[in-house]
Formats: sequence, C-alpha cells, structure tokens
Amino acid sequence: MIVLMKKTATQADVDRVVAVLKEHGLGAHLSVGAQATLIGVLGDKSRLGGQDLTLLDGVESCVPILHSYKLASRDMTPEGRVVTVGGVAIGGKQLAIMAGPCAVESEAQIMAAAEGVKAAGAQFLRGGAYKPRTSPYAFQGLEDEGYRLLRKAGDAFGLRVVSEVVGVEQVETAAQYCDMFQIGARNMQNFRLLKAVGRSGVPVLLKRGIASTIEEWLDAAEYIMSEGNGNVVLCERGIRTFETATRNTLDVSAAPVVKERSCLPIIIDPSHAAGKAAYVAPLALAGVAAGADGLIVEVHPDPKTAVSDAAQQLTIPAFAALQKQVAAVAAAVGRE
Repeated sequence: MIVLMKKTATQADVDRVVAVLKEHGLGAHLSVGAQATLIGVLGDKSRLGGQDLTLLDGVESCVPILHSYKLASRDMTPEGRVVTVGGVAIGGKQLAIMAGPCAVESEAQIMAAAEGVKAAGAQFLRGGAYKPRTSPYAFQGLEDEGYRLLRKAGDAFGLRVVSEVVGVEQVETAAQYCDMFQIGARNMQNFRLLKAVGRSGVPVLLKRGIASTIEEWLDAAEYIMSEGNGNVVLCERGIRTFETATRNTLDVSAAPVVKERSCLPIIIDPSHAAGKAAYVAPLALAGVAAGADGLIVEVHPDPKTAVSDAAQQLTIPAFAALQKQVAAVAAAVGRE
C-alpha cells in the first residue's frame, strides 16, 4: 500500500504517519517527488487493524499496490531510481556502458581489454572470475585471482569493476574487489544469494533468467531490495525460445515494460542474446532505441583465442565502432 500525502502536508505529518506504521510493526519507504510525497507501507497491512491512515493529518489517500514486488514497483518510486556506482549514474540521461571479456584469463589479457574498452568510452570493466558453465568440463574461471586482476585493471584505467558472484560464501571476498556484483541468469532465483548481496549494500546487476517472466524477475529484485539494498540494475540478456538462429532471443520489449512497471534501471546484454559477434551491434542498438539505460558487451583483445564464448565476443576495434553507432542512436532518443 502507498500513502499519498497532501501537497500541504508538513514534515511533522509525514513523521507521524511513519511513526504509526512502525507502531504496528510495519516498515516505511519514503519517496519525495516534485509533485507529491509518497510513503510505501512495507509488510502485512492487516497489522494496522482498525487504524485508518486517511484520518491522519496530511494524508490524501491510501492506494493498494497490486504487484507482489513493492519496492521495485513504479508505484513506489514514480520518478524512477538512479543507481550510482563509483560515481557513475545508471538510469540517468547518460548511457552506462560495461565492457570486457567473458572470463578473466590472464593479467595481460584483462589489462589489454581494460585499456581498449576505456579508450572506446566504457565506464565499467566486466569480466568473469567465477564462471558457472553448462558443462563441468568447461573453463570455470580464475576465481579469487580473477577478482584481483579485475581490480588491478580497473584501477589502472579508471574503470568500475563488475563481476559475478555465484555463492553466498563469495560475497565478502568479492566486495573487496568489485564495485558492482553481477547475479547471472542461472542464479536469478537463488534466493539465499539474493538476500546475501542485498545485505552487502554493494550495487547489483541482476540478469534475467533464461525462462523467467518479467514478473519473476522483478520479484527476484525485491528479494535484494527487501534486505535494504535499493541499488539494483536489471539486465535483459535474452530468453529461451524455440528459435535456434541465435543463442537466446533478446526480449527488446523488456525495456519499455520494465520502465512502465518498475522504478529500476535496465540495461541490455546483446552478447549473450546473440551468441554471434555479427549480431551484437544490431541488438545493442535496438536495446538503446527501446529505452535501455545502458549496455553490457563482451569484448576480448583476441576473441579467437578466448577460452569461453569466443564466437560472441567483439574485438576492441569492433567495440569502438559500435560505440559510435550507439552514440547516434542515443542522441536520436534523447540520451547521451
């Protein structure tokens, strides 16, 4: 439920509503906008018993939230959220660009990748330290050493570091090296892990599961936010359909749907959707045109030698060329 305050409501009126909610064992989420002040009621509203909040001074009305996700809903924060990671805003006018290899393979490789994506205009360095793979025999990553190398490369070239955590036990270590945690598609509904990254306070990039609805995706975000971490960015990376021409099917419609239903920023991963480098640029441009707040792109200094996902990784020159195309589309839709 949302409590809509009158335009004439004072701070004392707002404080009183919050106090009443706390007296009944409920939480309160305050959203102060240019037009109105909203108080989101967190918890089972039946605890209010016979308390009628509309009788309190300054209250205009009470509106129920029909979604299972509350904090992640557009109703709770109508103006939308901007998530700031190391001084870079995601969800504002400027697009957030994350780029780097599928996996950290060596110091020389990640340094070359960082230098290249930075020169092309990326603000974030992405790379897998722990790699949950379909086959147990595939390369599983350099693990904690991968985190260390990412941090070293990020610091060397002024890039924020994004990398995946795959287990609760990794959160504490990863927090020492990463500016943003990634929760991969396979772990979107790993609820213990979602709660753990929520408690960490570290910004989270939450990828959509390959067979998950948008509703389920937003419910997963709610798990993180319910632990006190509102710094969540959604990532559409393709869903599984009957089509086999691409690795997954990019759901471009996810961008406008999320913008309508949720207050959270959303970025597009064209690399995992495409599965082929030749398709990455068109999908990236489609995502930006549809309203995405940024991109996360796989870029490798020499994709032919990559130990994982070689077919979908762009070369550094190809990524630089894509950046110029992205700038043109961004300008056309009022973004930077």
